[in-house]
Amino acid sequence: MDGLIGLGGTLALLLAAGALIAVAGRGGVNVRWLLIAAALVALNDFLLTRGYGLLPKFFPDATRNWQGQLLALAATLAIAALPAFGWRLIGLTLAQRRGSLLTALPVAALYCGFFLALALLFPGDGGTAEDAAFQLTMPGFQEEPFYRGLLLFALYKAFTGRARFLGVEWSMGAILSCLLFGLMHAFGFSDGAFSFDPMTMTLTALPSLIAVWLRLRTGSLLLPVLMHNFGNSISLWI
Repeated sequence: MDGLIGLGGTLALLLAAGALIAVAGRGGVNVRWLLIAAALVALNDFLLTRGYGLLPKFFPDATRNWQGQLLALAATLAIAALPAFGWRLIGLTLAQRRGSLLTALPVAALYCGFFLALALLFPGDGGTAEDAAFQLTMPGFQEEPFYRGLLLFALYKAFTGRARFLGVEWSMGAILSCLLFGLMHAFGFSDGAFSFDPMTMTLTALPSLIAVWLRLRTGSLLLPVLMHNFGNSISLWI
């Protein structure tokens, strides 16, 4: 129940942000697509948590949430295949936009350098083989197609205003996708109260802005996926 209440709080913040953007006149707001985005977040959370524990556990010996991640990824791929979306339109392609790698690769290198520096400053205690396998695959393979692919696409449809900056067309939907990514990690409900971790929010929402820029600049999720898995796993090797 705590997870469901936390999700409700996150979705309420999303819808409130949409209303504020509409009132402020920061471009048009398509309510239908905003509700679709909210439904996508709810479905993703439901599957990640195995239906808040209601679904049977198929990997009882696993210490990592393989099942929830795989269910969420399967749903993302299935929804992305629908005519309203399309795999290529959400970035599920290896093809990079012509000329984009000249600027994208240095940015990706800086991103990886930042997480390498964090790992050197705050070394972990290693991990198991399962930890390594999980961090090298699931975070990037599941979260990037959802947050920087499917959800980003829906939020771009929801918020029609555009502003060109650093070579890409930004919208309020891009900003909200990053905030939602941070909130799903840093915001929750437990012990009868909502909680919020500013540090977790910072370390998730801000790097996701870089991932969004790379997705928009290159037209592909390839670099965001590779960077995400590098950032999650580097502390296991230092």
